[in-house]
Amino acid sequence: MQQSRLTPHFRSIQDASVLFIPLWMVWVIALIFVGAGLGSYAILDNNEGLYAEISREMLQSGDWRQWIIPHLNGLVYMEKPPLLYWLTALSFAVFGESEWAARLVPALSSLSCVGLILWFGGQLQRTQTARLAALMFVSGLGVTAMSRTLMFDMLLTCLLTASLMWAYFFVTLKERRALCYSYAFLALAVLAKGFVAGVLFCAVTGCFVMTQSSSVRKLLANVSQFFDKKAIGVFLLIALPWHVVASLIEPIFAWFYFINEHVLRFLGKREPHDYYAGAWWYYLPRMVIYLFPWSFLLAGIFFAKRVNQIHKPLQWFLSFAWIMPVLFFSNSSAKANYYLVAVMPLASFQLAILFEDRQYGGRWGRMLPGLLLTVLFCLLTGFVFSHPQEKLQSIRILGLSAQQFVSYGLICLSILAAAASWLAWRTAKIGILGYLLLPIATLFILLNILHVSDESTSTRPIADALMNEHAGKKIMLFQVFEDQSSLTFYLKRPVYIVESRSNDLFWGNKLHNNNIVLSASEFDAMTAAEPLAIVVMNRDIPLFKTKSYANTMKVARRFANASIFVN
Repeated sequence: MQQSRLTPHFRSIQDASVLFIPLWMVWVIALIFVGAGLGSYAILDNNEGLYAEISREMLQSGDWRQWIIPHLNGLVYMEKPPLLYWLTALSFAVFGESEWAARLVPALSSLSCVGLILWFGGQLQRTQTARLAALMFVSGLGVTAMSRTLMFDMLLTCLLTASLMWAYFFVTLKERRALCYSYAFLALAVLAKGFVAGVLFCAVTGCFVMTQSSSVRKLLANVSQFFDKKAIGVFLLIALPWHVVASLIEPIFAWFYFINEHVLRFLGKREPHDYYAGAWWYYLPRMVIYLFPWSFLLAGIFFAKRVNQIHKPLQWFLSFAWIMPVLFFSNSSAKANYYLVAVMPLASFQLAILFEDRQYGGRWGRMLPGLLLTVLFCLLTGFVFSHPQEKLQSIRILGLSAQQFVSYGLICLSILAAAASWLAWRTAKIGILGYLLLPIATLFILLNILHVSDESTSTRPIADALMNEHAGKKIMLFQVFEDQSSLTFYLKRPVYIVESRSNDLFWGNKLHNNNIVLSASEFDAMTAAEPLAIVVMNRDIPLFKTKSYANTMKVARRFANASIFVN
């Protein structure tokens, strides 16, 4: 995209920032939030464990068909498209099967979002706005969490954001090359998370095109430009092959992927029903959390009038880029916290423009958010002190009990919030950048908590015990796989599931005969024939003890969330 083409178009926009944010600072902060301690905590159970294991099995299978139809614990798993698995398997191939290598794809996706925000702002002649937006994005609490967890959504966010940015330039500049780039990134987004990417793209660009059309005839003409043969060809060349080959390998794939996973999930009728519905306002408080603490700055911008008028098309585009996805997700019967990360890059950009064009609310407006945060952290500190948790007393973090560590951490955040508020009031050149102290401290606190929480968040300690103390025994899980999904990643092999009630293994077990999922009678016969070790969630032990085969098993070791039984 030539800068000369964009300069006249956005010449009326002036940079209203009183801050100067050096580029090196943006990248240093981004690397800290994305990369610091990336491998210092174990692979988390449930989603992260599932996707790490799928990628590991894909790499180790030696069968090209598993790169088309992924497998989980030795069973077919068709719920999601393969791009995340491909990239993570490549990371494992290059760097080994470690925790940080598993999280490398979402980490790089987050850094790519930072780069996209900086590039977009440069094209619009809002470089300081873009740098502020990039800092707010990468240090937001929810974004930081998603940048450091192996899930699909940060990869989707990166690719969908790139597609929307190029679509914006296509609509405003009518340059065909921009549409080809937009469709190329959209095709990759479809391979990252499915056709939800296409739905969000159409919702955002469709609404934006409507605002740029003065009549129905002009609207139809503008929409027809999106049906460019070359651009559509680029999209199909990237997105179509995997879908075709997957349909040929697995006959039920087309129905399962297009209908069950997309249409029926949105309607709340997907089988099995393994997702949360939630109220219509489910995502509203989560918007605040995802960009915490920067979302609190909204409380201060009303202290000053707007001093710079944002370019109207840009204003419409940025608004639709987060409003339409939030409306779509809110109307869906399947809701999840992590869906929201997809709107954060462009929402951060609009937030940064809002702050700058109102001069951050002036001196009092810059200070107010820090005062509110100070009160919030003080209230949380009082709550933690007044509600001691006995099980937190035995966990040690940096020489303190977990209860003390959390309490002192909240006190520290209260002090930092007050200090940031004072800096924002006192020094315009530092201004709201003092609030970076809060997410930096929060990251330090959370990393230390995760570092000592292996028994509660991962099966790595259980896997170590099984390999060291029960080598040679067949390993089983009782009924539930998801809550112990990291076990197979650490054992480096599938495990047997006894009387499965796993949602993620439901279709893999239903579609093909296998020796992975065992009935009660099959397991009962095995207990008399060979040495076994079965991992049972502590909450399921009463149910486990009602089974006839439990009479031949005894507890070998207990952990925070599960226990190992052996025959």
